[in-house]
Amino acid sequence: MNSKLFFIPITAALALSACKSNQSDYNSTITKTNQDTIKSDTSKPFEYVSEQFADLRILRYEIPGFDQLSLQQKELLYYLSEAALCGRDITWDQNYKFNLTVRKTIDAIVNGYKGDVNSEDYKKFLVYSKRVWFSRGIHHHYGSEKFFPECSQEFFAQLIASTEASQLPLKSGESIKDFEARILPIIYDPKIAPKKVSLDASKDLITSSAVNFYEGVNQKEAIAFYEKLTNKTDTMPVMIGLNSKLIKENGVIKEKTWKVGGMYTQAIEKIVYWLEKASTVAENPEQKLAIDKLVQFYKSGSLKDFDDYNIAWVKDTQSAIDVTNGFIEVYEDPLGKKGSFESVVSVKDFEASKRIATIGANAQWFEDNSTLLPQHKKKNVKGISAKVINAVMESGDAAPSTPIGINLPNNEWIRETHGSKSVNLGNIVEAYEKAAGGSVVNEFYYNDAIKKNVLEYAGLADKLHTDMHEVIGHASGQIEPGIGQPHETLKNYASALEEGRADLVALYYLMDQKLVELGVMPSLDYGKASYDEYITKGLMVQLSRLKLGDNIEEAHMRNRQMIAKWALEKGKKDKVIEKKVENGKTFFVINDYLKLRVLFGELLKELQRIKSQGDYKAGKDLIENYGVKVDLALHKEVLERYKKLAMAPYQGFIQPKLVPTMKDGKIVDVKVEYPSNFTNQMLEYSKNYSYLPAIN
Repeated sequence: MNSKLFFIPITAALALSACKSNQSDYNSTITKTNQDTIKSDTSKPFEYVSEQFADLRILRYEIPGFDQLSLQQKELLYYLSEAALCGRDITWDQNYKFNLTVRKTIDAIVNGYKGDVNSEDYKKFLVYSKRVWFSRGIHHHYGSEKFFPECSQEFFAQLIASTEASQLPLKSGESIKDFEARILPIIYDPKIAPKKVSLDASKDLITSSAVNFYEGVNQKEAIAFYEKLTNKTDTMPVMIGLNSKLIKENGVIKEKTWKVGGMYTQAIEKIVYWLEKASTVAENPEQKLAIDKLVQFYKSGSLKDFDDYNIAWVKDTQSAIDVTNGFIEVYEDPLGKKGSFESVVSVKDFEASKRIATIGANAQWFEDNSTLLPQHKKKNVKGISAKVINAVMESGDAAPSTPIGINLPNNEWIRETHGSKSVNLGNIVEAYEKAAGGSVVNEFYYNDAIKKNVLEYAGLADKLHTDMHEVIGHASGQIEPGIGQPHETLKNYASALEEGRADLVALYYLMDQKLVELGVMPSLDYGKASYDEYITKGLMVQLSRLKLGDNIEEAHMRNRQMIAKWALEKGKKDKVIEKKVENGKTFFVINDYLKLRVLFGELLKELQRIKSQGDYKAGKDLIENYGVKVDLALHKEVLERYKKLAMAPYQGFIQPKLVPTMKDGKIVDVKVEYPSNFTNQMLEYSKNYSYLPAIN
């Protein structure tokens, strides 16, 4: 049911050229808006790469055509962007209840530091700070494990002691020494909150996860609480638990709802303020209705209101400006119920949308000709609105690390009855491609012919994969009557299974002549390149993101390994995929692309059956047997080979900045600026959009 696609093209994300860290950040400790901003200058090439540190690479993206928008559209984008940024604190608190305490401490230190910014200890501290800002907390944004400063605990204590007490998040009457004793274990003790999201089925998923969605309750209690609220005969069920924290107080389990007047009200009130201003400059009545219904949801906290908003949002298909804003994806909840705050503000790319619209217009053909069981195919695929968008602002769970494709809404009955919107974030994909190189392709692909094909064809193939994954994949199939929502039936495996199902739809049709006939793909060579990259990435390259000995827990990584490993095993007799070892290096080579397509089709049918019938055991077996465990020897080899490339496996973005020009209290123009300093943007955001208090 989850809709965010984090499949970053191998030619754009895992085939990066080496990049040296930008040392200027060490000398930029105070936010100065004009000091680190590059205004749009068409006379110079746009610089996509900002810096690299730890396992992260910071990029920038452009908003093409912004100057050609009308004043009304620019004003609307400005208001929606402000609403997006006002919610960023919510994501920090959702990820871990002491994240805001840590961030406010780091911000105070960096803003007030008067020592030697070129000392090795301070450089190490600043790298840790940037990792915290990037991950929206003290846990890795993708791997979910807690990470630690490389500077000593003693040096960190010195930094705190030298910071103005009034700038630190101290408790009333708390001394600096007492504050140090409280916060340093949160940062340094590996036993405190070691994992943000634990999907280890052998443990209690709630008590072993640090996310701030549950307090005082365990997995068994939470499941029992929500099972009492679930009505499987309801044909229009809300996504129970999506916008609340489940707590136990005085022995009683209850929800704290995220709404105006409820939990997170300080930030939500600001979101509502900007959304109400956006409503006054909406492009059309449909868009205004959707924004107004989103405001109503934030005020009431009613999930019925959230469904009403989603229905109105799906029906708004004519607007050039669009926004997702709310508690949406459930990846960060080990039970797959709680929605993390996120917002993506965008403008349609009309020319690029022709390709994805063509695919969407043929959705029924793809559904009719899929490998799904007849009873699991939709007889009337409804309302798939597909387009390419250019991101204008991303916030919360969507930034700095961003999806490249989105399909919403997530509520299954709304999708089946009213349809969905699928988007490809065109300027984000372009930024990845502009910053790319060929090192990973040269290292992990078997021979020159395969390397040449991947480098030549994978660019468009990746876009088509995203299009098919979002437009057709997430919108395909139907659940059998009385089964219930996938996050209820498939529980902690729902996300990985749904992403795998959508991936398989894309993979199955990337080797179909239909895409050539539609004019969106020149030949099946593009499909072959997609297969080559998917298998190599799923079995090998993505392991570079794991520490040696770790199993896979992130949903997208689980689904990719599950598909690739299952296909390797099932095609072993016919050598569909062959493992080759030469000069101590392992490669996975596809010998028969058409037979591999058949295997993808078989697995697609099974995943849809699992979803349609709510077969928890079968879903669990697939993920646990193929998607979780990692071959230790192969993992060690991948890490050694990848390390030699000196590249960061993860990427994220500095956001553009919309700057209004005011006259007589009215906006008369909005300009876009492109900040180039990640540290300064994070400090500026904390200064201007910090609405939630630190939890003490």
